[in-house]
Formats: sequence, structure tokens, C-alpha cells
Amino acid sequence: MKKWSQEAWEAAAPAYNKILELPFIKELTDGSLSRERFLFYIRQDSLYIAEYFRVLANIASRLGRNDHAAAFIAFAADGVAVEKALHEVYLHGEKLEDMQMSTACNLYTSWLKSHSYAPVEVAAAAILPCFWVYKEVGETIYRSQTGGDNPYKAWIDCYGDPAFEESNKLAISICDDLAEAATPEIRRAMIAAFTEATNMEWLFWHTAYNLNLWGL
Repeated sequence: MKKWSQEAWEAAAPAYNKILELPFIKELTDGSLSRERFLFYIRQDSLYIAEYFRVLANIASRLGRNDHAAAFIAFAADGVAVEKALHEVYLHGEKLEDMQMSTACNLYTSWLKSHSYAPVEVAAAAILPCFWVYKEVGETIYRSQTGGDNPYKAWIDCYGDPAFEESNKLAISICDDLAEAATPEIRRAMIAAFTEATNMEWLFWHTAYNLNLWGL
């Protein structure tokens, strides 16, 4: 029997491949992405993270195993710290309350919050693309960047951090553990949540490139 994570990745592969074809990703890789588009993305990411770490904390409180719960608490703390440092570099102290959340960001965060009250296995699967898809896309950018003068190099280089790789492996492992003990129905719901969240990741980057604050 395949691991749940293998099934989930195969199900989400079409959405992931669409992400790699986005102009935002291609232009970020070669450094031609406009600063306006990049800063739009970073602002929305800041607003997203402010909601995401609360979702992680809620899931942590519902997990049955102490080691799983501790990992999710650490994910929340580490993610906020890394993003905060990068956002300070690029946003120079802009306050979240002064930023407007895009429709896409609001949709994604609202969807995550609603799923955080689903069966905990499904909730964990729903947050996984923010680790796994983000890591895979980031590593593709990291490996493909040309030259050392990319204006977004500091942001891209974070994907070369071994700690990021380890956190991603742990998040996948936890979802596999949860799926192994779950019913077939819950396992299928986990795959559906993972796939839908991967599509949300596509939408997030797509609307950032189009500077689309109010539409999708």
C-alpha cells in the first residue's frame, strides 16, 4: 500500500505543475519580477502567516500524540520567526493593520481556519502544502536561479536552509502517521484537502502577479 503522502502528491501534481508555470515563479527565478509584484506577495504572505500560525496552534491542541503536538507548536514558532525576519528586510517595519488582505488571501486563510475544525487528520493535511509545495517550488527556484545579482536572493536562499527541509519531512511524516491510523474515508478526505490547498497556493501566487487585491 502506498504511503498517504505519495498518494496525496500524485493527486495534487497537476496543480503543482501549474504553479511552476506561473509568470510569478519564472520571473522570481531570473530576477525580472517587478518589485511591486514581489512586495504585494510579501504583504499578503505576512497577513497569511498571521492567521496560519493560529491554525497550526489549534491543530496542535487537538493532536493525540505529544510529539506531534510539540512539532506543530514548533512549526508555528519557527515559521513566524523566519517570515518576520524576511518581511522586516523587505517591508521595513510596515504594520499588518495597515495592509489590506486580498480576496485570495482571505479565501485561503478562511478555508484553512474552517478546516482546522475538521477531523484532525484532515486539518493536518490541509496545512501541509504550505510546507511541502512551498518547499518544492522554493527549491526549484533556488536550483534554477542564474547569477548572483537576483534582487530577491535573500528570500530565495532561505530555501537552502537544512532546517526547512527537516521541518517539511517531519510535517509529511506526521500526516503519514495520521493517515495510517485513519479510516479509508478520512484518508480520502485528507487527500482532497491537500489537493485543494495546493490549488490555493497556485491562486495565491497568481493573484500576486496580477496585483489583484479584490478579485480572483
